[in-house]
Amino acid sequence: MKGFASDNYAPAHPQVLAAVAEANTGHAVAYGADPWTARAEALLREHFGEQAVSFLVFNGSAANVLCLRALCRPWESVICAAQAHINVDEGGAPERIAGVKLQAVPTLDAKLTPEHVEWQLGRLGDEHAVQPRVVSVSQSTELGTRYSPYELSALAHFAHERGLLLHVDGARLANAAAALDVPLRAIATDAGVDAVSFGGTKNGLMLGEAVVFCDPAYADGVRYLRKQTLQLASKGRFLAAQFVALLEGDLWRRNAAHANAMAARLAAALGDLPGVRLTQPVQANGVFALLPPGAAAQLQRDWHFYTWDEATGEVRLMCSWDTTEDEVDAFAAAVARICASAPLGQ
Repeated sequence: MKGFASDNYAPAHPQVLAAVAEANTGHAVAYGADPWTARAEALLREHFGEQAVSFLVFNGSAANVLCLRALCRPWESVICAAQAHINVDEGGAPERIAGVKLQAVPTLDAKLTPEHVEWQLGRLGDEHAVQPRVVSVSQSTELGTRYSPYELSALAHFAHERGLLLHVDGARLANAAAALDVPLRAIATDAGVDAVSFGGTKNGLMLGEAVVFCDPAYADGVRYLRKQTLQLASKGRFLAAQFVALLEGDLWRRNAAHANAMAARLAAALGDLPGVRLTQPVQANGVFALLPPGAAAQLQRDWHFYTWDEATGEVRLMCSWDTTEDEVDAFAAAVARICASAPLGQ
């Protein structure tokens, strides 16, 4: 199964497993009233600001749904990129479970700008139309692109001026921060973000994400919403112990930086091959590319990865914390052999 299909395929990091084993001693109060959860919440405040309020949940879709439930009223909507995970990969959960309409905006790079948001605000105050409330962006995006602190600040400022809030789907927030060489809060709290779904599963955890309200005003009642959304873990210490391992040192950054470096190595190896075209800038741990006709099918006999766009043949190659240089080089060599044997002009 080793390949470039998804950072979700990677195992849990040994330090994370060790932290879970260490927490598996004796009895502890259930539902998060335990020392591990208290420590995890303190670490999340260290990384996102002393005012931040956090809630641990099982998975990323739930983190996003919980954020949107907390931030929106029933007649309000969420503006997102058409490629956003909440729009294409969550089975309609934001609309079915959170009960909010998504206003999906087509973009070339899966990123929103203030101009994109402005186009969706034409009917503010019109009782016949859904009312925009949240701008939701992915960091990094589903196409591997990322927002700079300046871009996020501009979006937050624009949103706040119009009475909107900014949510970040940060399933790969660590990858973006590592690539930008900034602390997590620089692309969250310090940029004016109101709420973050902070990912752990794609960066070395067994399972678990954190919902972080950078502005505590929006955390009121979320503990009830978490229970109602079926995301309150009875044995919360095992979720929390993983976040302690991830955040107490620099494991979150080391894991993410390694995955990013492997993606950069892969992009460099593929970029000059005849018949290969990188379709997006490589800014985190994903590489998107067009290969020679038929190459993907040949490669997929030995390597696991996804064809991202069936219409164009674009493939997605994801690197993770445990991707090795040898794996990158072996895959690139396999692509090179196919390219060398491809008919001229293809």
